[in-house]
Parts: sequence; structure tokens; C-alpha cells
Amino acid sequence: MRIVTQTSSAFAIYNARLVLEGAVVENGWLSVENGVIRDLGEGNLPEALIRDSFTSIDAGGQWIFPGFIDLHIHGGDGYEVMDGTVKAIDAVGRFHATRGTTGWLPTTLTAPIDALERALSASHEASLRQEGGAQILGVHLEGPFISPDKCGAQNPEYVIPPSIELLERLTGIANGLVKKVTIAPERDGALEAIRWMSSRGIIPSIGHTDGTLAQTLAGVRAGARHATHLFNAMRGLHHREGGTVGAALLSDDVICELIADGHHVDVDVMKLVYDVKGREKLVLITDAMTAAGKPDGEYKLGELDVIVEDGVAVLKEGHNLAGSTLTMDAAVRNMVRLVGVNPWDAAHMAALVPARELGLQDRKGSVAVGKDADLVMMDESLQVVATWVAGRQVFQR
Repeated sequence: MRIVTQTSSAFAIYNARLVLEGAVVENGWLSVENGVIRDLGEGNLPEALIRDSFTSIDAGGQWIFPGFIDLHIHGGDGYEVMDGTVKAIDAVGRFHATRGTTGWLPTTLTAPIDALERALSASHEASLRQEGGAQILGVHLEGPFISPDKCGAQNPEYVIPPSIELLERLTGIANGLVKKVTIAPERDGALEAIRWMSSRGIIPSIGHTDGTLAQTLAGVRAGARHATHLFNAMRGLHHREGGTVGAALLSDDVICELIADGHHVDVDVMKLVYDVKGREKLVLITDAMTAAGKPDGEYKLGELDVIVEDGVAVLKEGHNLAGSTLTMDAAVRNMVRLVGVNPWDAAHMAALVPARELGLQDRKGSVAVGKDADLVMMDESLQVVATWVAGRQVFQR
């Protein structure tokens, strides 16, 4: 991969297929100044931009998507958030930028409290630096307040009951950076913790749970409006008991994460979920672990041993799926090619829905005048050609 740094603060892209919120503008152009989209349109690049000394970039008819926002990343390129170092978190952000991700939430695992504190401190420090990769928009705590019966690839040794006192401690370390917490709503103390998070602008996300439909709906009423990797590590849908999945699908307020790799959720089920939830209530995530971007082999997910074969990561012991090697560009391709959604709807689920959840929709999530120039150029086969974060080019193929 080629990491680049663009020096010009004013540039224009023309001869592009602009993916807007509800349509594609063929032969489109846009201009960027000081990291923000200044203007856009269709047809030839305006002469005024040339006179104003804008650097011009010919897209050659390729796509311009909004930068993808991934709410659930554990690692990539051989590094992991739980390494607990700024170096590792910077490396993960740089790698995912090469796959079109311009904003992300470093995601922790169920682990010893001191390990969580190190990961949170490193994430906070890295967020202040923003070293040439995807921008850190918050942190996602995936555990430790989960069900011991639905750990998935989480270490059951470190599962603990929900605790507001511990939430205050952990969120304080990250200085307001914690934006999302996965929690099992059926656990004692969970509803109080969900209310506490919701009142502070933290997304309580239902996940790693054995909750019944009724228990899950109680969590929704308490303020949980998100479901962590739908179907995976949660009580499934049964015709006599709707379970967590049934509650998430039935609840209009709940936005469901989808790992769109065809392994975590079958393609036909992905189509069913899209038909039920639609583009407004689905968010594409990767759940990427250390092996994303690396060859098959043996890796770690926290303290647990993982084997990757044909790009699928499973625990060495038990063979549970252990995160993924998915990247956001591949998730978008899969939604377009396998599920049959159009490019702007795929972009909506990969960019605008997560931006809205984070309260950043006025700045991020779509190609629009006045928004940050978080942009991805993709070729005809939807492979990433270049990535810009706030107008700064951080990758070029």
C-alpha cells in the first residue's frame, strides 16, 4: 500500500461519478478547500476553480464515495487495539484508510480492567495525533458487561456484571471518547447502566447476549438503540421465542450492525435483514481483527489463539468465529453485488448511518457542500483508488 500526504489545501476532482445521499451524479465535480467540500456540480469543472489555483484531479469516470465510518474495529495489518499502544492504534487506522475507512471507533475486548485502561489511554492519545490514517471518532467498549453464555470470541474469564462505577472510571480515562458500549440487557444492573449511558450520549448496544425478546425490549425501552453484529453471539430468532434477534428486527428504533462478509450472516439472510430494516436502520461494520490485510495463518484476538483460513478467522479452541478480516470497501461491494442494493444505499449504511449515530451528520457521512472532505475514490469494480480524510489525501493506490 502507498500512504501519501497531500500538501494542497485547495483541490477539485472532476470527471467523477459522485455518490450522493439519494443518487449518483454522472460526470460530476467537487471542490475542496481547507478540508471541507466547498461546492459540487455536474459537467465541466468551472473556470473559476482553475483561476483560484485549485489543484485539479481527473477521476477518469471513477466513483467518489463518502468516507466510510466503521463503528467496530479491533485491529488490522498485524496490530490490535488491545495491544494498548499508540503505535498499534495508528497502524490500524492507517491500514483501514487504505480500504476506504475515514473514521472509526477503536474497539476493545472483554479483558482485565488494567488492559482496558491501557487501550483507552492509547486510543485517547492517538485521537489527539491523528497520524495520517482514519480519524478516531470515539471508542467502542465491547464488554466486559456481556453474557457468559454468549461470549463468542471474548474471554469468559473477564466477564463481569454491569457497573456504573466502572463505567464512570473507564469513560473518565478516555476523556469523553467512549461513544459505544456493548452490553447484555438481561444481566443484573444492565438496565440502570443503559439508562446511565443513554443520558450521557453513549450508545448502549445490545450484544453478546442470551436475552429473550422481552428482556431485550426492556433494554430498548431503557435506551438501547443499537445491536452489535446482528445474529452473532446473541440469542437467535425462534418461532416460539423471538429472542434478541427478533427484538432487534421488530424495534424500529434499533439500528443493527451487519458484518457483510457472507460468513457471519448468510447472504440470503442479509437480504432478509435489509428488506426488514432498510437502509436507515442498518450499519455496515467489519469487526476486523489483527489478521485483516494479512495472509492466512495463526493470530491472536486479545489473549485467545485464532486461525485464519481462506480469510475466515476462528478460535483455535472451539472454532467460534473470531472477528473478521473484512474491510469496509469489501462490505460495500458485497452489499451491492450480493444483496443487490444500489451504490448510494450501500454508502448510506457505511457512512451516513454511523455518522448520525455519533451525532456527526452535519459534518460527515455524505458527499455534500459544507461537510468534511472525507472521500473515497473507487474504480469500476469498487476497489479503493484513493482516500482523503478532511481533505488530506492519506492513501493512493
